[in-house]
Amino acid sequence: MLTTVENLMDEVRDRFCLVDSCPDQGTRIFFENAGGALTLKSVVETSAQYAAIPDNQGRDNPASFEAGRMIETSKDNIRTFLNAKGGQVFVGESGTELLFRLISAACLGTPKGGVVLGSSLEHPASRSACVRWAEIAGKSYVSATHNDATGTVTVSDYLPHITAGTRVATILHTSPVTGMSVDVGAIAKAIRNVAPDCIIIVDGIQHAAHGGLDIDAYGIDGYVISPYKVFSRHGYGVAWISDRLAAMPHDTLIGAPNAPWELGTRDAGSYATFTDVVGYFEWLGGRVSNATTPRDKIVAAGHAIAAQENALVDAMLYGVGGEKGLADMPEITVIGGLDNPHREGLVAIVVQGHASGDIVTKLSEHGIRVHIRRADHYSGNILTPLGLDSCIRVSMCHYNTKDEVRAFLKAMRIILA
Repeated sequence: MLTTVENLMDEVRDRFCLVDSCPDQGTRIFFENAGGALTLKSVVETSAQYAAIPDNQGRDNPASFEAGRMIETSKDNIRTFLNAKGGQVFVGESGTELLFRLISAACLGTPKGGVVLGSSLEHPASRSACVRWAEIAGKSYVSATHNDATGTVTVSDYLPHITAGTRVATILHTSPVTGMSVDVGAIAKAIRNVAPDCIIIVDGIQHAAHGGLDIDAYGIDGYVISPYKVFSRHGYGVAWISDRLAAMPHDTLIGAPNAPWELGTRDAGSYATFTDVVGYFEWLGGRVSNATTPRDKIVAAGHAIAAQENALVDAMLYGVGGEKGLADMPEITVIGGLDNPHREGLVAIVVQGHASGDIVTKLSEHGIRVHIRRADHYSGNILTPLGLDSCIRVSMCHYNTKDEVRAFLKAMRIILA
């Protein structure tokens, strides 16, 4: 846990912008990390640096050479972060855009007929892409039903739907509504046992900030990240694809060498700012362990982040600093249950007798930033089966503290009183 290393929490928080204040609101506690994590100060500096450079890649000048070198170095750094020794890494407009591109290529590039398999837990980014491109490709779309009680989906939920005709499959790594993670490797293995040639694509957008990524262990073909949810900025997404998926027909310029997946000149600052993210994980891993290699430091950082977030969740559920936890507030229901090992730093709640929007507003008046999720096209797949029209999402990250949790619990006690 980060608080066991002297001064480490202060060092961690000092690396992020606006960690305890908002330029529009003033002092505030940020428990809206699932909507977009805090941004590293180094990312802001790097963004400004690259925004000022007019030179593009592929020119005969020193600035262009440096941009090309930096991009290749950044791609190597991203592979290290993901533990992906093969395949390709590239950036796009956003995580959602990249999921659409990967899924469309997989649906159109696999043999005709068959099934595109997903789950009801998934974000509409992957579900919408699957439904659209399965129809265009002449395939059926099948959705495994997630477990309402646990807020996640497992191998047993996928198994009844896996057949030899499963051509494409999608998996959500962590739900942005329930905060529950999914065993990607186990589901991918189950699919491969029945349909070895299936193209498997993973939405890792919500999971990435919590660390613990291991592409080589999953046995998949695509993985997508939205960097603004993992300490970088808006305006780009990052994708990894296997050599098998990379070789499938896809949108590209006629005559372009090596049939690249990137369309047009990319913002070199996108790559550079994700290298800042990887560098942060390496720094953190070096502070919490004796690891020496970049990958080992990244792994150590993931373990420390998980421990810190678990401690924050426990404090929120069971109390801290003399404040009782959500588990002891009878008006509150925690989606996914209290003792759920799949939870990653996020607690989704409903408050009996109170509209979710009202609670969000009142918490804001106490200087605490949270978010409402409604039973709309984003979250209805989770909330509607539970008979809920909305919930309150309280999402934490490793730079949050128990003092902030205590302030949240105190505010909830006052609001409910």
